[in-house]
Amino acid sequence: MKHGIPLLGALLLALFLPVHDGLHAAAPRQPNIILVMPDDVGYGDYACLGSPVMRTPSVDAFKKQSLLFTQFHVSPTCSPCRSALMSGRHEFKNGVTHTILERERMSLHTFTLAQMLRSVGYTSGIFGKWHLGDEDAYRPESRGFDEVYIHGGGGIGQIYPGSCGDAPGNTNINPALWHNGRFEKTTGYCTDLFFAQAIRWMEAKRGAGQPFFAYIPLNAAHGPHVVPREYYEQYLGKPDVDEDTAKFFGMLENVDTNFGKLLAKLGEWGIADETLVLYIASDNGGTAGVKFFNAGMRGTKGTPFQGGTRVPCFVRWPAGGVPAGVECDALSAHLDLFPTLAELTGAVLSDDVKKQVEGRSLLPLFNNPKADWGARTLVHHVGRWPKGGVADGKFSNCAIQDARFSLVNNKFLYDLKADPGETTDVLAQHPDVAVTLRAAYERWWGEVQPLLVNEDVTPPSINPFQALYYQQFGGSPTPADLRRMDPNRADGEGGAPGAKKRRGKAAN
Repeated sequence: MKHGIPLLGALLLALFLPVHDGLHAAAPRQPNIILVMPDDVGYGDYACLGSPVMRTPSVDAFKKQSLLFTQFHVSPTCSPCRSALMSGRHEFKNGVTHTILERERMSLHTFTLAQMLRSVGYTSGIFGKWHLGDEDAYRPESRGFDEVYIHGGGGIGQIYPGSCGDAPGNTNINPALWHNGRFEKTTGYCTDLFFAQAIRWMEAKRGAGQPFFAYIPLNAAHGPHVVPREYYEQYLGKPDVDEDTAKFFGMLENVDTNFGKLLAKLGEWGIADETLVLYIASDNGGTAGVKFFNAGMRGTKGTPFQGGTRVPCFVRWPAGGVPAGVECDALSAHLDLFPTLAELTGAVLSDDVKKQVEGRSLLPLFNNPKADWGARTLVHHVGRWPKGGVADGKFSNCAIQDARFSLVNNKFLYDLKADPGETTDVLAQHPDVAVTLRAAYERWWGEVQPLLVNEDVTPPSINPFQALYYQQFGGSPTPADLRRMDPNRADGEGGAPGAKKRRGKAAN
């Protein structure tokens, strides 16, 4: 920090500078890019990061080959994370404040990561979970992706009447998947299918000589936890592991197995060193595995505590000079991938897009994990307020943090360096820090208000993915379909009346 600049001014400047001035300073490179991101997995759900239960040999080996960002943050829930990752700005600025009720739709004014990469000659494919709008204008084929192989809504088979959801009667085994404008009835397990299609597509694009971006945002290990028994039986009988939790672990181990197959293909093709592989270990905080190990953190998915937003991010790119087996503790986030890939590939962003992007390019840290990263703050907000409840949601389930402190719900201040488990409120000892963080939050809150474009949207009478399915195969929704709420609502992913939410400890 420069001498003579007050702390408040410096932090506000760090929060709202859109992108580093040196965005295009480095010579552009155009490696193939692969981004893999499982769902609902916690920091502590990997063996190499401390899980006493999980078997994750592929990720364990990948950690030794990668730069690991240990203070990397995502959003507290699914759609918000995907929106921020796609845009380089906080999800609320894309209108995404929920995972259902049309509030999961990413604003049509958002310039996406796939559109940015297309501008520099990339072709992009998505394989897995989109969850940013099911209507035509919002689907990935309308947002810059050339290859689309996805399910609908937040989880395979989940339907919220009149809002986001999947094809009727769908399941993780033999699902109907949306592939380039039509449904395909498949045979196999969903994660196996997503990776297999991604590998086929990458092989074809590699042969054509066009740089590709393969985005593999999986639905596993999100509920419903439906998986063949042979994938999870190894976890049955372990202490405190019931069948549903065993299925969760089995879904994640299957992700790990498929990730290993993908990495092996890169080696077989002779492009492993030249390919930038990013593995974001989850789209939000942990769920079923946190009771076994939560990496010393408080909170889970759907909370603003560190356990709700902090996940490991692994980066492997030997030809790009990214060191292997090294850790970086810079305060970083999913917001940073958009500007990182823009700088890396030489994309020229319009002035409007530059103003929108809040993230920072990670390239200086790729080259030197101990580089001066400077002060910054990140906002974590669960959203999910009732219809018309924006004002009441301002300080509910939110946090603003810098590299040391986190102010939760505008009431409690935690020293993350001394107390990473957020057990002791230190507001009385550091009132000046709270003043600084509150001022930054107030400015951020004011900026997002005009951009909350989905708050008063009336959902369609029938789920868009269901409608497409019936158009292709015939039939119509039954009364039971129209009444049906999300079958796994207890995981905090929806909003059915009376549902039990996973919230973690009270904010104190």
